[in-house]
Amino acid sequence: MSFNPELASQFDIPDLEKDKLVGEVIRYILFKTEQNSGCPIKREELTQLITGKGYKQRNFPSFVIDEAKSKLSSIFGYEMRELQRSRPSAAANTGRASQSQQSVGEAKSYVIISKLPSDVYGKFVEDKGSVHMPGLTFVVIGIIHLAGGRITEENLWHHLKRLGLHENEENHPQFSNTKLALEALAQQRYLQKEKVNGPEGNIVYYELAERALDAPIYDKIKEYVAQMVQKDATALETD
Repeated sequence: MSFNPELASQFDIPDLEKDKLVGEVIRYILFKTEQNSGCPIKREELTQLITGKGYKQRNFPSFVIDEAKSKLSSIFGYEMRELQRSRPSAAANTGRASQSQQSVGEAKSYVIISKLPSDVYGKFVEDKGSVHMPGLTFVVIGIIHLAGGRITEENLWHHLKRLGLHENEENHPQFSNTKLALEALAQQRYLQKEKVNGPEGNIVYYELAERALDAPIYDKIKEYVAQMVQKDATALETD
């Protein structure tokens, strides 16, 4: 494995050791992504993987992570994308107290995204047994987008119920526990969940998080919504 000579020369560590560390970081990322159904991997985890082996040079973890990012792209066809964590909108309101499920100051995290064309990925890579989850993801993001980017948990389940998904269902043929399926979207950072304390008690809100706001996904949602609106408008004109 070849390194950037200028960067590699900053560290008095044999190339073989650097190569081994880069490989370990890549294996960790691939394994964790598979194990945790695509949940983001914290940069802190990758840093500790390196420093835990006794490498204490200041910028060495960043060097290894960057090399792993490069090899994931060139060898495995994955983009290792850094997530810019979103701040819950209600947290900025001074008139009410809110408790966010995620910490605003949380460290950087990463997800890997296939660079293969969607038709090739679907034919040769995608797990046919889990295709229902991207469908749920798309539907939920679309509902929240149409609601202005934020919706109460009660209203979200109201819309999902119309699609045959019930909040307390634990034996759904595709999703098993539907509530946990929705929660998984928050863990994967498509959504963020926030509990707001108001005069009428606690209200839980869902809003779009950084993965849903990422340009490729968000643009597809807007395009789909525009097509649906145009379809409805055409149907009304026909009537």
